[in-house]
Amino acid sequence: MSFQRDTQQPYVPAAQRYHETDYRRVGHSGLKLPPISLGLWHNFGDDRPFDVQRSIVRRAFDHGITHFDLANNYGPEPGAAESNFGRMLATDLRGYRDELIISSKAGWVMGPGPYNFGGSRKYLVSSLDQSLQRMGLDYVDIFYHHRPDPDTPLEETMYALRDIVAQGKALYVGISSYGPELTAEAAEIMAQEGCPLLIHQPSYSIVNRWIEEPGEDGRSVLTECADNGLGVIAFSPLAQGLLTDKYLDGVPQDSRAGAGKMNADFVSEDNVAMARALNEVAAERGQSLAQMALAWVLRDQGAETVTSTVIGASSVEQLDANVGALDNLEFSAEELKRIDEIAHDAGINQWASATKSRVRGD
Repeated sequence: MSFQRDTQQPYVPAAQRYHETDYRRVGHSGLKLPPISLGLWHNFGDDRPFDVQRSIVRRAFDHGITHFDLANNYGPEPGAAESNFGRMLATDLRGYRDELIISSKAGWVMGPGPYNFGGSRKYLVSSLDQSLQRMGLDYVDIFYHHRPDPDTPLEETMYALRDIVAQGKALYVGISSYGPELTAEAAEIMAQEGCPLLIHQPSYSIVNRWIEEPGEDGRSVLTECADNGLGVIAFSPLAQGLLTDKYLDGVPQDSRAGAGKMNADFVSEDNVAMARALNEVAAERGQSLAQMALAWVLRDQGAETVTSTVIGASSVEQLDANVGALDNLEFSAEELKRIDEIAHDAGINQWASATKSRVRGD
């Protein structure tokens, strides 16, 4: 497939876009997602050239990437990614809405005051209304509660999600960064309401495996999702860039770590040494480190296999390279053993404090 670089010309999607990948069913639903989804967390705010953003989104759709993952606070400034994506929907993607899965979220801080954070009905409903306005949409396909809120009863948050679906503002709803116990409780509440949760979006990578770990009842997030019919879409599969070739020879000034936009401890000497060792395994597989890291997240785990993983991209070339991970998702037992021997927790899970929050409504 040739590059489509001229963003001034009318966009016509690649005719073969659905022939590149096998779409995966989400949990017990009828919805299917591509194994790789495009996230607009970084690189789609007002600090990046709009034509570059358009090129990446166009190329993603050419690859058959139908799922575009956003949130109310993605920017900079908060809301900018949704506004920029809305411009693309109105031009490049006009006429293709029914082929797109568009998601948004609310939960993290969106602005000042008491109504721009958390899991209250007030915040979730008003935030989604604003997201729809920014993107020029009548509905999103998936709306997530972005993180557990210790100050809001879980029932209030779930009932708000239920009503958002009933109002036609979202086709499906999900949760993000919930621990195993909270995931089970949320799924039970929503099942009783006749509005099952569709999906869970946790962080997950070779060096951040918290969703595999058993909680207080001995069950993991992956197990709870599989047993309750939720799909899993992993974010940060490249561990904020650690699992790429970006930091193998030091910290570039133009990287997020070099610019002070991420915790410098993530690229500690120990973590970089681990990345170099993992890179040797990837090279033997004929993959880049990033490709192997994505393939590992998407590997076959039976009932607990991840449905999709969200990747970012700062260029068309980077997107193409990462999509190449789909050419080899198979791992031998020896490869998995070597990866396990090399890998350790890298301290990447900055969302961990949110996973256990719980307020009862009774």
